[in-house]
Amino acid sequence: MDWFAAYESDIRAYSRAYPAVFVKGDNARQVDEDGKVYIDFYAGAGVLNFGHNNAKMTNAMVDYLQSGGVIHTLDMMTPPKRNFIQAFVETILQPRNMDYKLQFMGPTGTNAVEAALKLARKVTGREQVVSFTQGFHGMTLGALACTANSYFRNAAGVSLNNVIRWPFETHEGGGLDSLNTLRALFKNSSGGTEPPAAFMVEVVQAEGGVNVASTEWMQALQKLAKDLGALLIVDDIQAGCGRTGHYFSFEEMEIEPDIITLAKGIGGIGTPMAMNLVKPEHDKHWQPGEHTGTFRGQNLSFVAGREALRYFEDNRFMEETRTKGEIMRTALQDIANQYPEKNFKVRGKGMMQALDIGDGALSKAIARDCFEHGMLFGPCGIGGEVMKLIPPLTIPEADLQSGLAIFKESIDRLIKTA
Repeated sequence: MDWFAAYESDIRAYSRAYPAVFVKGDNARQVDEDGKVYIDFYAGAGVLNFGHNNAKMTNAMVDYLQSGGVIHTLDMMTPPKRNFIQAFVETILQPRNMDYKLQFMGPTGTNAVEAALKLARKVTGREQVVSFTQGFHGMTLGALACTANSYFRNAAGVSLNNVIRWPFETHEGGGLDSLNTLRALFKNSSGGTEPPAAFMVEVVQAEGGVNVASTEWMQALQKLAKDLGALLIVDDIQAGCGRTGHYFSFEEMEIEPDIITLAKGIGGIGTPMAMNLVKPEHDKHWQPGEHTGTFRGQNLSFVAGREALRYFEDNRFMEETRTKGEIMRTALQDIANQYPEKNFKVRGKGMMQALDIGDGALSKAIARDCFEHGMLFGPCGIGGEVMKLIPPLTIPEADLQSGLAIFKESIDRLIKTA
């Protein structure tokens, strides 16, 4: 009997696209219950930056469990939380001269976004937030209001208010001139639009199609926010934690977001965890317990997340990530060059690389063919027309090359039969 089809909600999605029962994982590989091996270029939508069952993390978690350490304590103090905070400050913040408070809320990215929106409105006393076309920020109502995808928005059942949508830099109508238009709109006392509480933006729009903002545009956006007395919120939930070849997607852009939302890879091994980095002058607006959540960084996530931070104690891991990212980008560009008449587009940053083929049906067919030949990835963008590759950052180069070879073979096969 298929217990999943019989009793699990019809809302299930990934299991429809990848109908296998997975039983084991090891770094960039998953194995189903029939023993078939898959090279994972999806990595839990960016959760598994450090691979499946990372040995350093599993060992630390097992040791903690066997020691009788407390697992759940709401937001009370524990040694794992202290160790994580100390390691994050000393490994990530201090070397970058970044000054932020660490706020733990619910365990997922949408919880981080909700907390950021609430604080921005509390700090400024304003309601409106500017978010951008093709942005994805979560599924709870406040975050969903900032999310652009109509498929997700239409499921809300209520109005999604207090958000102004504006073109992202790389989309039609976007760019620096577009930000100047937005500035003029807000500055005009008869423009009919009140200044916003915040601008919510992904530097790399992951689910929206791997659209990458430029340094110039991000700096202009930060200046616009500052001039309007609004907060700049960078959603680094999927593009952060080393994914782009730097810990944060905006490094080297010389910007200082007021709030940075993190989740997915922050928990290290796949256990849920979310965290906001908040400028101290904004964090002081919170009253104790004013924003709460039952699972505010449970201790197994702190244990594994602390181990993940060891990868960033020197530059070697990010150098390897950037090198692997170039291998991926070159492979995708070679595919695009092979089919010039198709006008395929390659874009991405670090180990988030994508091939935009402009055809959602073909993209999904390629994903299914890759699955059948032992490789996993997820389409994204409008109608799924963008094929996004985000393998674990720890993937061995042999598996990286093997996965890319399966990907190319599937594209060749389906294009020839189209």
